[in-house]
Amino acid sequence: MCLVVFAFDHHPDYWLIFGANRDEFRNRPTEPARYWNSAPHVLAGRDRQAGGTWMGVTTTGKFAAVTNYRDPRNRIVDSPSRGKLVSAYLLETSLTPEIYQSTLLREGRQYNGFNLVFGTIDKLYYFTNRGNASGLIPPGIHGISNRLLDSRWPKVNVAKSRLDAIVKHENFDPEEIISALSDPVPFADNLLPDTGVGLEMERMLSPLFINDEEYGTRSSTVVLAGRDGKVTFIERTFDHGTGTSPTQSYDFQLSSNRSTDR
Repeated sequence: MCLVVFAFDHHPDYWLIFGANRDEFRNRPTEPARYWNSAPHVLAGRDRQAGGTWMGVTTTGKFAAVTNYRDPRNRIVDSPSRGKLVSAYLLETSLTPEIYQSTLLREGRQYNGFNLVFGTIDKLYYFTNRGNASGLIPPGIHGISNRLLDSRWPKVNVAKSRLDAIVKHENFDPEEIISALSDPVPFADNLLPDTGVGLEMERMLSPLFINDEEYGTRSSTVVLAGRDGKVTFIERTFDHGTGTSPTQSYDFQLSSNRSTDR
């Protein structure tokens, strides 16, 4: 994914309010969000090319999402798919966030640059293999695109501000989050970061919702994880060719052997 925004321990009814846009090449084969046949406790989409996923939850309360860190100058050829960072954590039921953080410290450098949010719905960690910003995520409104957590990119700043306004209301519609992330307007050149891809590419990648012919926002996802243990998962996929936007929606109650610890 290329834009993640979330409110963690910031709302009276929810541990986690999460919204994200997945930006990807349009010809990369993808399965929409569903419970995995091979692992029914996992609810996530699936990258059919590499087998991993960009974000997902489990019925026991584990959560993970990844974004790429844009760093073309230091690209590793034939590195593992970053989507496997998410699926590896969600699939292994006995894998705790603390153990996984140790694994990431040992093995994270073999991947191209990434940002990973992982943990349980009420205890989230952040890990990046770029910089020294990893650790527990404090309560509040947070955002990530293709730099570090809460980097002051224009799309991140706007997404955080919009989510903050939405969750100030005790009763809000998750459609408000999807709508807030559906903005295709690019930002002014003087606001754009310089990540080494050139100004034309920075412009194309700058909107919250990317609408290029070959590369763009393939889906938007909202996850609401209530303090009462109810989880709502909504994914809207965008077919650039047909203009259709089918929506997958799931609700479940966390199981009694939940992974959360508060």
